[in-house]
This record gives sequence, structure tokens and C-alpha cells, in this order.
Amino acid sequence: MKVLVAADMEGVSGVVHWDHVSAGKPDYARFRRVMTAEVNAAVRGAFEGGAQEVVVTDGHAAGRNLLIEELDPRVRLNCGSPAPLAMVQGAEEGIDAAIFVGYHARAGTPNAILDHTWSSARVMNVWLNDQVLGETGLNAAMCGHYGAPVVMVTGDQAVCAEARALLGDIETVVVKRARGHMAAECLAPERTQAAIHEAATRALQRLRTGQSPPPFCPATPITLRVQVTSSQLADQAAALLGARRLADKQVELLVEDMPAAYRMMRAVIAMG
Repeated sequence: MKVLVAADMEGVSGVVHWDHVSAGKPDYARFRRVMTAEVNAAVRGAFEGGAQEVVVTDGHAAGRNLLIEELDPRVRLNCGSPAPLAMVQGAEEGIDAAIFVGYHARAGTPNAILDHTWSSARVMNVWLNDQVLGETGLNAAMCGHYGAPVVMVTGDQAVCAEARALLGDIETVVVKRARGHMAAECLAPERTQAAIHEAATRALQRLRTGQSPPPFCPATPITLRVQVTSSQLADQAAALLGARRLADKQVELLVEDMPAAYRMMRAVIAMG
């Protein structure tokens, strides 16, 4: 069994501010270590749950956050940007399941730490077939295209609720309880890492015994709609072939499948 551990940073234990996850800021270095430790906890649990192979993807910002010298030596690391599948690079190589570590809620979610969808500066919302999704849903759909379910998500209580509402009865680990956009009641990393380890083991055991929800697979063809933060950005993104400019700073495209939707969403954001 091959597992992808896809990591973001805003949902890591103790993170409550952009300075915690931004390269060059004083606190960034220590939260890189916390992020790496939470990934390692998920990796250990995955192996104990029955995985024979684990691939890790660094999905935060430019993908240069995880400390490779501190990673579990059994894994391979996808890092750097841009990569073809961005936050879930490696899903296309034949995985059986994905675990999302350090994730955050979609843009506009109340009482959610650093809630946003892909780019806090450029994106307000993203829809697939009229279903509004955050990064959990978008990346789960990308894994689902390749036949892999997401079996576990870690982050604050908001993203864990979002994940279960969308994906079903998966394992979740609440590492902090948000009281606002940049305030939370946090658990010590020692406790969260133990919980992540245990949940990853359970998640893989459930997968092996057929107790996990199926992959998340939006119906195709897919109508992709992206709402950006300004009319200027929408005008620029509407220059993409096949794009249709809508009201309220939205751009819409009809695409054949999830890889095409993922690429076009990233192109809309990049053109902005």
C-alpha cells in the first residue's frame, strides 16, 4: 500500500498568524520544525497502519518548508514549485490513499485560522460544478481522479468539520480550536503529534478493512468557477482560452476532467 502525506502549514499546531508561516519572519524557522514533526507523526502512523511506501509533498507556498534532514528516512519528498500537481504532487504515480496534514478551512469560514483558498490575495472562492470548495476539497478531488481517497485531515476544528462534511467519516485530528481568523486555543506539539500518529494508524487500518469512504470524484465534464478579488484580476483571467467572464469578479470554464480543472484554476490565479 502506497500513501501520500500532503502537508500544508497554516493548520499546524500553534500557528495563528501569517508571520508563523512566512519565510523570513522570526517565527517561521520554529514552525517549520513543528510542521516536519507533524508530518513525521503521520508517516509513522501510516507505516504502522500497513503502508509499504510513503511519499510526502510539501504543499505550502513555494514548497520549501519541510526540513528534509529531519524527515523520516523511509519517505521520499516532493518539494519546490511549480510542480505539475502542486499540493498533491505524487498522486498521479499510483497511490492508495492520501493524508492531509496542517490544512486550513476554505475562504470565508468563520472561526478558522488563516482561512483562504489557494491565494488569500487573489481568490475569494472556487466552485466545481456549483459546489464551493477549499483546498481540502480541491486536492481531494485531484487524488480522487487517480482513485485515491483522503483518509485523514489535520488542522483546526473548522477544516476538520469541512473535511468530514465533504468526504465522509474520515479520521480527523483537531490540533487547535480557532476563536477567530488569528486566535486559537492550541495544544502542545507533543500531544498533537501523538494524536496524529494514532489517527494515521487507524486511518490506514480502516482503509485495509474497507471502512473508509470512497474517493471524492466530481462529475465530469467539470464547470470550474473562480471568484477573484478584483475586477482587474477577473478581466486578466478571462483572457484564457475558453474562459467566460461573469459578474461579481468571477471567471468560468468548462473542462474535461479534474486535472484540467486543477491546471486552469492555477492558471486563473497566476494570470491574476
